[in-house]
Amino acid sequence: MPEKNFDMIVIGAGPGGYVAAIRGAQLGMKVAIVEREHLGGICLNWGCIPTKTLLRSAEVYHLMRRAKDFGLKAEGIGYDLDAVVARSRAVAKQLSDGIGHLMKKHNVTVVTGEATLPKRGVVAVTTANGTEELTAKAVVLATGARAQVLEGMEPDSNVVWTYKDALMPKRMPKKLLVIGSGAIGIEFASFFNMLGADTTVVEVMDRVLPVEDAEISDFAKKQFVKQGMTILEKIRVTKLDRGGGKVVAHLEDGKSTTTEEFDTVISAVGIVGNVEGLGLEALGVKIDRTHVVVDEYCRTGVEGLYAIGDVAGAPWLAHKASREGMMVSELIAGRHAHPIKPNTIAGCTYCYPQIASVGLTEAKARDEDYEIKVGRFPFTGNGKAIALGEPDGLVKTIFDAKTGELLGAHMVGSEVTELIQGYVIGRTLETTDAELIETVFPHPTLSEMMHESVLDAYDRALHI
Repeated sequence: MPEKNFDMIVIGAGPGGYVAAIRGAQLGMKVAIVEREHLGGICLNWGCIPTKTLLRSAEVYHLMRRAKDFGLKAEGIGYDLDAVVARSRAVAKQLSDGIGHLMKKHNVTVVTGEATLPKRGVVAVTTANGTEELTAKAVVLATGARAQVLEGMEPDSNVVWTYKDALMPKRMPKKLLVIGSGAIGIEFASFFNMLGADTTVVEVMDRVLPVEDAEISDFAKKQFVKQGMTILEKIRVTKLDRGGGKVVAHLEDGKSTTTEEFDTVISAVGIVGNVEGLGLEALGVKIDRTHVVVDEYCRTGVEGLYAIGDVAGAPWLAHKASREGMMVSELIAGRHAHPIKPNTIAGCTYCYPQIASVGLTEAKARDEDYEIKVGRFPFTGNGKAIALGEPDGLVKTIFDAKTGELLGAHMVGSEVTELIQGYVIGRTLETTDAELIETVFPHPTLSEMMHESVLDAYDRALHI
């Protein structure tokens, strides 16, 4: 590798890292990006993209089985699990290859290898050809995170699966246990349940999807149960006994322990940051519970060293990482940059039904002593939802009663992960109830429910 001196070096080529590299190059900097495995990182190769591809196959299969509801006939309906997985991997590969093209287009130097930081401004990369040192005035850590593994629940790729095992299943689970009901857990539960697995979800908190608004969580739970899932809340899995191709899970509710047998377990109990082996502590970087401590501009406190994305803490979302990548590149290039506002970052979960949210939940708004107005609108009152055959859902909006500020928006139902961006823009533009009430929404669309929910907060809803 002839070039060793750069303006900026990015460690990690996930959605935060590769976006940082592209933006840095656009701003005229000489940029290198170091990646030990795949361009696109976990999100593109083993997370966001392949899971959504799997879920799309499951949704289509679900619709095929409902053909009669639409006046259609479909016989011999089934699926080929290997083909479903092959499509998912092909989509991931296509997009990963696309990142490689973008790196070439923007003249970003790509280095494949393991990176360490022996001293400030120096990145040592161990490649197939040995170790080389690169230098830069600024280094951006975008090393991401990995699944947390609890003692006694270590994956074996046989009966206890990692998310990678679940993305490339060698068999269809008959009786599946999913530990954890956050976005990752509930998406896998939804996928396998729609394909026919007898699916149980265990959540240690008092409700599934615990970071969501309680009303949305409750609505989603009812839909999951209606689809045949078993939801166990306030339950802890304390032990897994393996043998004979089966797993016996010990389930504790705080008073007693019961056991139940499964043929497959997926553990989705959180993530830990990839901070080991980089030499961060020696540089003086502060680490809190496996995540790098940063300020609002993603600065680590070590001059010229930034951390973005999952390794820098919550919210653990690809789009948050990408925005941080753009921000730090602009800072490094000497441009003015706005810090990220977490309450304008939407969360999306692609289970069936979908869930999306931005801003404060109703409970959080009350905890922060806001006087609030809350609007709700059900999918059953929307013509497009009924025409789609998707009448189960809810849109909820929360306003500051004194100022009209949109404090939060929460949705469950068909395509809400696409709808939520309207409220995200509203939050970013500091839109009030007055502007939203005066906005004309096209008909017939699902988006009309967003308007109706706003109107309902002021007792002006038209279709309920």
